[in-house]
Amino acid sequence: MKSVKLSLTYLVLTLGALTMLLPFVWMLVTSLQPAATTFTGPQLRLPPAWQWLNYPRAWHAAPFARYCLNSLVVTLTTTVGQLVTSILAAFAFTHLRFYGRRILFNGLIALMMVPGELLLIPNFITMTRLHWVDTYAALIIPWLASIFAMFTLRQAFNTASATTYYAARLDGASNWQYLWQILVPANRPTITAVAVLQIIGSWNAFMWPLIITNFPRLRTLPVGLVTFTSETGTDYPLLMAATVFVIFPLLILYLFLQKYLIAGITRANLKG
Repeated sequence: MKSVKLSLTYLVLTLGALTMLLPFVWMLVTSLQPAATTFTGPQLRLPPAWQWLNYPRAWHAAPFARYCLNSLVVTLTTTVGQLVTSILAAFAFTHLRFYGRRILFNGLIALMMVPGELLLIPNFITMTRLHWVDTYAALIIPWLASIFAMFTLRQAFNTASATTYYAARLDGASNWQYLWQILVPANRPTITAVAVLQIIGSWNAFMWPLIITNFPRLRTLPVGLVTFTSETGTDYPLLMAATVFVIFPLLILYLFLQKYLIAGITRANLKG
């Protein structure tokens, strides 16, 4: 009976994995299709002729090298910024005692319930008044802090033993030394998981870069995909080939950091 349940479990998980992989398979197959046969016949059939030239054609259809550089700059700076601000905020909410700490924390948690789309207009007005439209500052500064990252790290830091903190303080360690030499290394899996999730979110961001940039020199990779859509239609083979450019770096990142991501999420859930 136990083996039957185990077999059914693996069957369900396998079907779920195949279902999740189906869009990626369709993307790869479509990226190698001739444009004339994209929507003729079964959608997952092998191309009659493998169009490997779709990839260089897609790359040169727009300044994707510039888009890639912009995405890299924005992703790295926002990730580092969010980690620094989240680590400092989490430490303050868990180890420092100041007036209004609980009220401030509850207020931040309440802000998590506000849809991000509602912040687009206030942020755009702010960037316009600061004359930051079409600048890296507009792409980066509004996203240097994350309530989700702060909350996650606060939950992780909150499980640290108070005895360890006071022992470090008695030995002469400052709050800064305790944070970066003891607390941060002890919670490295959770911090890595937060960093990976932020990298994925920033790399795939579409709406804000589309709104705040008007010229190709500052557009990111997801916005660059609009190049293949026009009033006359969409060139799906080239669009899917360009989508591979966007997904490939994230796939490599996930393969290298998969165990850290799983360990960090599991650890955060257990601590929560």
